[in-house]
Amino acid sequence: MNEPLALRGVSRAYRSGDSELHVLRGADLSLHAGEIVALVAPSGTGKSTLLHLAGLLERPDAGAVLVDGRDAGQLPDADRTAIRRDRIGFVYQAHHLLAEFTAVENIVLPQMVAGRPRRAARDRAMALLTAFGLPARAGHLPGKLSGGEKQRVAIARALANAPGVLLADEPTGNLDVGTSDVVFEELLRTVRMEGVAALIATHNPDLASRMDRRVTLRDGRIEEL
Repeated sequence: MNEPLALRGVSRAYRSGDSELHVLRGADLSLHAGEIVALVAPSGTGKSTLLHLAGLLERPDAGAVLVDGRDAGQLPDADRTAIRRDRIGFVYQAHHLLAEFTAVENIVLPQMVAGRPRRAARDRAMALLTAFGLPARAGHLPGKLSGGEKQRVAIARALANAPGVLLADEPTGNLDVGTSDVVFEELLRTVRMEGVAALIATHNPDLASRMDRRVTLRDGRIEEL
């Protein structure tokens, strides 16, 4: 089965004075195309570190981060940036939309940075906004959108360049229960439709139960739940 993302024996430690804090110790994980995996673990166990390594925002001390079968963990910065741009989508708890650009422009911009022509980028942006039920809000600035609408746009932006991998850190954590449920269902449906391999960190057991499988972090290693 196709593995857009795999971690093989990944370790990461942080030095503080004369001591080292070992966050990951030989962690292994495979994400398959079209699979949605819940990362469920208490705060302080290394979820953010794991997401940063998987997203090529940090380098592992040991082990391999494979993106589409290529060890990207130790590539030069320019190559890692290109992979993040083209193959990895990020969704955070806060939407981080650009306030001076409309909803559709926020989704068009990353595509144009990747070299897609403006018209094709807008067509893709509108298709994603339609998938998330927001075509009528395309011309609105973020300040005119509700919290749920902003997060839908943020997810659409993360999917704009058709990444093979989606990494999400509590993507509905700032939303009320009803809005969270709707946005999450739209996220699952669209990710499956796009065939993306998704790793979603969440503290919500109900949301985690709707994903294909669940993993956690124990003593620096990834374990199935």
